[in-house]
Amino acid sequence: MKPKLKQISPLLFEFEWESNVSDLLLQQQLSFKSAFEKEFSTNLCELRMGFKTLSALFSIPLVYIEIKNWLNSFSIEESTIPLPQKIWQIPVCYADQTGRDLEALAKAKQVTVAELIALHSKPLYRLHFYGFLPGFMYLNGLPKILHTARKVVPDREVPVGSIAIGGAQTGIYPSSSPGGWHLIGQTPITMFDADQARPVFASVGERIEFTPISILEFDRLKRHPMKPKFR
Repeated sequence: MKPKLKQISPLLFEFEWESNVSDLLLQQQLSFKSAFEKEFSTNLCELRMGFKTLSALFSIPLVYIEIKNWLNSFSIEESTIPLPQKIWQIPVCYADQTGRDLEALAKAKQVTVAELIALHSKPLYRLHFYGFLPGFMYLNGLPKILHTARKVVPDREVPVGSIAIGGAQTGIYPSSSPGGWHLIGQTPITMFDADQARPVFASVGERIEFTPISILEFDRLKRHPMKPKFR
Protein backbone atom coordinates (compact mmCIF):
# COMPACT_ATOMS: atom_id res chain seq x y z
CA MET A 1 0.00 0.00 0.00
CA LYS A 2 1.26 3.46 -0.92
CA PRO A 3 1.29 6.21 1.72
CA LYS A 4 -0.66 9.43 1.61
CA LEU A 5 1.34 12.60 1.03
CA LYS A 6 0.90 15.76 3.09
CA GLN A 7 2.83 19.02 2.81
CA ILE A 8 3.49 20.48 6.28
CA SER A 9 5.56 23.48 5.14
CA PRO A 10 7.57 24.52 2.06
CA LEU A 11 10.46 22.41 3.40
CA LEU A 12 8.64 19.58 5.20
CA PHE A 13 6.58 16.74 3.72
CA GLU A 14 5.02 13.75 5.47
CA PHE A 15 4.04 10.33 4.16
CA GLU A 16 1.47 8.35 6.16
CA TRP A 17 0.43 4.70 5.77
CA GLU A 18 -3.04 3.51 6.78
CA SER A 19 -1.94 -0.09 7.47
CA ASN A 20 -1.63 -1.58 10.96
CA VAL A 21 1.82 -1.52 12.55
CA SER A 22 3.55 -4.74 11.49
CA ASP A 23 6.73 -6.23 10.06
CA LEU A 24 5.23 -5.91 6.58
CA LEU A 25 4.53 -2.21 7.03
CA LEU A 26 8.05 -1.60 8.37
CA GLN A 27 9.49 -3.47 5.40
CA GLN A 28 7.51 -1.23 3.05
CA GLN A 29 8.58 1.91 4.92
CA LEU A 30 12.28 1.00 4.78
CA SER A 31 12.03 0.16 1.09
CA PHE A 32 10.22 3.43 0.43
CA LYS A 33 12.78 5.37 2.51
CA SER A 34 15.69 3.88 0.57
CA ALA A 35 14.14 4.72 -2.80
CA PHE A 36 13.16 8.23 -1.66
CA GLU A 37 16.69 8.99 -0.40
CA LYS A 38 18.12 7.85 -3.71
CA GLU A 39 15.73 10.03 -5.73
CA PHE A 40 15.91 13.24 -3.67
CA SER A 41 19.36 13.03 -2.09
CA THR A 42 20.58 16.37 -3.49
CA ASN A 43 18.32 18.60 -1.38
CA LEU A 44 17.28 16.17 1.37
CA CYS A 45 18.32 17.16 4.93
CA GLU A 46 16.66 14.53 7.09
CA LEU A 47 14.20 11.63 7.08
CA ARG A 48 12.37 10.73 10.30
CA MET A 49 10.56 7.43 10.79
CA GLY A 50 7.40 6.87 12.83
CA PHE A 51 5.28 3.75 13.30
CA LYS A 52 3.13 4.76 10.33
CA THR A 53 4.88 7.85 8.99
CA LEU A 54 7.98 9.11 7.24
CA SER A 55 8.81 12.83 7.37
CA ALA A 56 11.14 14.44 4.82
CA LEU A 57 12.91 17.74 5.51
CA PHE A 58 14.51 19.56 2.55
CA SER A 59 17.08 22.32 2.37
CA ILE A 60 15.15 24.22 -0.30
CA PRO A 61 11.40 24.42 -1.03
CA LEU A 62 10.11 21.64 -3.28
CA VAL A 63 6.98 21.69 -5.43
CA TYR A 64 4.28 19.35 -4.10
CA ILE A 65 3.48 17.97 -7.53
CA GLU A 66 7.11 16.89 -8.04
CA ILE A 67 6.99 14.58 -5.03
CA LYS A 68 3.43 13.50 -5.83
CA ASN A 69 4.41 12.42 -9.33
CA TRP A 70 7.32 10.41 -7.96
CA LEU A 71 5.01 8.78 -5.41
CA ASN A 72 2.54 7.81 -8.14
CA SER A 73 5.32 6.14 -10.14
CA PHE A 74 6.83 4.33 -7.16
CA SER A 75 6.30 0.56 -7.07
CA ILE A 76 6.37 -1.20 -3.68
CA GLU A 77 6.59 -4.62 -5.33
CA GLU A 78 9.75 -3.73 -7.23
CA SER A 79 11.48 -2.03 -4.30
CA THR A 80 10.80 -4.28 -1.29
CA ILE A 81 13.88 -5.30 0.70
CA PRO A 82 13.97 -7.95 3.45
CA LEU A 83 14.13 -7.01 7.14
CA PRO A 84 17.40 -7.77 8.96
CA GLN A 85 17.58 -11.02 10.92
CA LYS A 86 19.90 -9.91 13.75
CA ILE A 87 18.49 -10.37 17.28
CA TRP A 88 20.05 -8.33 20.10
CA GLN A 89 19.98 -9.91 23.56
CA ILE A 90 19.38 -7.36 26.31
CA PRO A 91 19.81 -8.56 29.92
CA VAL A 92 17.10 -7.18 32.23
CA CYS A 93 16.80 -7.27 36.00
CA TYR A 94 13.09 -7.35 36.81
CA ALA A 95 12.98 -6.45 40.52
CA ASP A 96 11.62 -3.88 42.98
CA GLN A 97 15.07 -2.27 43.14
CA THR A 98 15.23 -1.81 39.35
CA GLY A 99 11.55 -1.48 38.40
CA ARG A 100 9.57 0.59 40.87
CA ASP A 101 6.22 -0.12 39.16
CA LEU A 102 6.68 -3.87 38.66
CA GLU A 103 4.48 -5.10 41.51
CA ALA A 104 1.80 -2.45 41.01
CA LEU A 105 1.53 -3.25 37.31
CA ALA A 106 1.32 -6.99 37.97
CA LYS A 107 -1.48 -6.35 40.45
CA ALA A 108 -3.31 -4.12 37.97
CA LYS A 109 -3.06 -6.83 35.30
CA GLN A 110 -4.16 -9.52 37.78
CA VAL A 111 -1.06 -11.63 37.19
CA THR A 112 1.86 -12.56 39.40
CA VAL A 113 5.18 -10.76 39.08
CA ALA A 114 6.68 -13.94 37.64
CA GLU A 115 3.89 -14.14 35.05
CA LEU A 116 4.38 -10.49 34.06
CA ILE A 117 8.13 -11.07 33.63
CA ALA A 118 7.44 -14.13 31.47
CA LEU A 119 4.91 -12.24 29.35
CA HIS A 120 7.29 -9.33 28.81
CA SER A 121 10.46 -11.33 28.13
CA LYS A 122 8.95 -13.99 25.84
CA PRO A 123 8.39 -12.00 22.58
CA LEU A 124 10.98 -10.83 20.09
CA TYR A 125 10.43 -7.10 19.66
CA ARG A 126 10.96 -5.31 16.36
CA LEU A 127 12.79 -1.96 16.38
CA HIS A 128 10.75 0.46 14.24
CA PHE A 129 12.49 3.78 14.91
CA TYR A 130 14.37 5.94 17.41
CA GLY A 131 12.79 8.97 19.06
CA PHE A 132 11.90 10.92 22.23
CA LEU A 133 15.51 10.72 23.50
CA PRO A 134 18.73 9.93 21.58
CA GLY A 135 18.87 6.14 21.48
CA PHE A 136 15.29 5.55 22.69
CA MET A 137 13.97 2.52 20.79
CA TYR A 138 10.35 2.31 19.72
CA LEU A 139 9.59 -1.41 19.78
CA ASN A 140 6.61 -3.35 18.47
CA GLY A 141 5.49 -6.71 19.84
CA LEU A 142 4.27 -6.09 23.41
CA PRO A 143 1.55 -8.64 24.34
CA LYS A 144 -1.87 -7.00 24.42
CA ILE A 145 -2.44 -7.96 28.04
CA LEU A 146 0.47 -5.69 29.01
CA HIS A 147 -0.77 -2.61 27.13
CA THR A 148 -1.05 0.12 29.77
CA ALA A 149 -1.95 3.78 29.52
CA ARG A 150 0.87 6.16 30.42
CA LYS A 151 0.94 7.63 33.92
CA VAL A 152 -1.29 10.61 34.59
CA VAL A 153 1.54 12.21 36.55
CA PRO A 154 4.96 11.44 34.98
CA ASP A 155 8.01 10.61 37.10
CA ARG A 156 10.44 13.47 37.45
CA GLU A 157 13.38 11.15 36.97
CA VAL A 158 13.61 7.73 35.35
CA PRO A 159 16.93 5.90 35.90
CA VAL A 160 19.12 5.21 32.88
CA GLY A 161 18.52 1.76 31.39
CA SER A 162 14.98 1.47 32.74
CA ILE A 163 12.70 -0.97 30.93
CA ALA A 164 9.23 0.48 30.74
CA ILE A 165 5.74 0.05 29.32
CA GLY A 166 3.69 2.91 27.89
CA GLY A 167 0.55 2.40 25.84
CA ALA A 168 1.08 -0.46 23.37
CA GLN A 169 4.88 -0.20 23.47
CA THR A 170 7.78 -1.19 25.64
CA GLY A 171 11.05 0.70 25.61
CA ILE A 172 14.41 1.30 27.23
CA TYR A 173 15.39 4.69 28.63
CA PRO A 174 18.91 5.33 27.22
CA SER A 175 19.53 8.15 29.69
CA SER A 176 18.05 9.50 32.90
CA SER A 177 15.06 11.74 32.17
CA PRO A 178 11.48 12.51 33.18
CA GLY A 179 9.05 9.91 31.88
CA GLY A 180 5.48 8.69 32.11
CA TRP A 181 5.94 5.00 31.34
CA HIS A 182 5.63 2.20 33.91
CA LEU A 183 9.04 0.96 35.08
CA ILE A 184 9.36 -2.82 35.35
CA GLY A 185 13.12 -3.43 35.22
CA GLN A 186 16.52 -2.15 34.24
CA THR A 187 19.36 -3.18 31.94
CA PRO A 188 23.07 -2.62 32.66
CA ILE A 189 23.73 -2.30 28.90
CA THR A 190 24.64 1.16 27.55
CA MET A 191 21.97 2.00 24.98
CA PHE A 192 23.48 5.25 23.67
CA ASP A 193 27.11 6.34 23.61
CA ALA A 194 27.75 9.76 22.06
CA ASP A 195 31.52 9.14 22.07
CA GLN A 196 31.17 6.32 19.55
CA ALA A 197 31.15 6.85 15.77
CA ARG A 198 27.87 4.90 15.81
CA PRO A 199 26.13 5.89 19.09
CA VAL A 200 23.50 3.11 18.91
CA PHE A 201 24.23 -0.57 18.32
CA ALA A 202 20.92 -1.72 16.79
CA SER A 203 19.58 -0.73 13.38
CA VAL A 204 15.93 -0.14 12.53
CA GLY A 205 14.32 -3.44 11.56
CA GLU A 206 16.47 -5.57 13.86
CA ARG A 207 14.93 -7.37 16.83
CA ILE A 208 15.35 -7.14 20.59
CA GLU A 209 15.15 -10.04 23.06
CA PHE A 210 14.91 -9.34 26.80
CA THR A 211 16.73 -11.89 28.98
CA PRO A 212 15.90 -11.90 32.72
CA ILE A 213 18.87 -11.71 35.09
CA SER A 214 19.21 -11.59 38.87
CA ILE A 215 19.98 -8.48 40.91
CA LEU A 216 23.43 -9.99 41.64
CA GLU A 217 24.14 -10.37 37.93
CA PHE A 218 22.84 -6.86 37.31
CA ASP A 219 25.22 -5.43 39.92
CA ARG A 220 28.13 -7.43 38.46
CA LEU A 221 27.45 -6.14 34.94
CA LYS A 222 27.18 -2.57 36.23
CA ARG A 223 30.67 -2.93 37.71
CA HIS A 224 32.03 -4.72 34.63
CA PRO A 225 30.12 -3.39 31.61
CA MET A 226 29.71 -5.60 28.55
CA LYS A 227 28.83 -4.84 24.98
CA PRO A 228 25.41 -6.06 23.80
CA LYS A 229 25.41 -9.49 22.19
CA PHE A 230 23.39 -10.69 19.23
CA ARG A 231 22.44 -13.93 17.58
